[in-house]
Formats: sequence, structure tokens, C-alpha cells
Amino acid sequence: EVQLVESGGGLVKPGGSLKLSCEASRFTGFTFSSSYMYWLRQSPKKGLEWVSTISSGGVWKDYAPSVKGRFTIARDNGRKTLYLQMDSLRIEDTAVYYCATDRGGKSRGQGTQVTVSS
Repeated sequence: EVQLVESGGGLVKPGGSLKLSCEASRFTGFTFSSSYMYWLRQSPKKGLEWVSTISSGGVWKDYAPSVKGRFTIARDNGRKTLYLQMDSLRIEDTAVYYCATDRGGKSRGQGTQVTVSS
């Protein structure tokens, strides 16, 4: 079990950028530096959607086709923090963004709202 707290969301115009952070704490049976981590997002239209995955060491990364080339996932194991750099934001990127310890989102934080609007 782990507590995940996302931050960095906000209102941005199309084409703009935001950087999300997710701090992990209060571990029970979980080691951040040994675990793959995930970013998910949820919107009323699309439901819960996988965005990106990063391996435990941060070398291997994967992205949903809709964000590939625009978003960059990263992690700092020393700080137990996960990041998502989002560039060239589009209106359809509007959603609540979650970090999670599983791709299905069973263990995720409270989320941070990202709104892309002109």
C-alpha cells in the first residue's frame, strides 16, 4: 500500500505546457524504486484511460498513441516522485490525471485536474 499525491494541474491554453508531479509516501509492502509507475487520466467522454508507463529504473517508457511525442514521463527514485511533462496540449487532453501503481488504476492518488481551453 502507498499514498500517492498528484499536483501541478491547472488551466492552460491549447499548445501550452504543464508538468505534473506525483509524490509517493507511507509505504506498506511497496518499494517505489522497484516498481513500474503509471499515469492515467479520466474524462466524462472517455472514462479511465492509460497515458504512460515507466519502468522501475526509468529507462523503459511507453505512451498511449494519443500522447506520444507530446508527453514525457520521468521519475526520481531518490525523491520517490513521478513526473509527467505535457507539451503541445490539446483540448482533448482535458481530464483528471492520476498516478498509479498499476495500469488499471486500482491504487491511484486523488488526481489533479488539467483543463485545456482557449
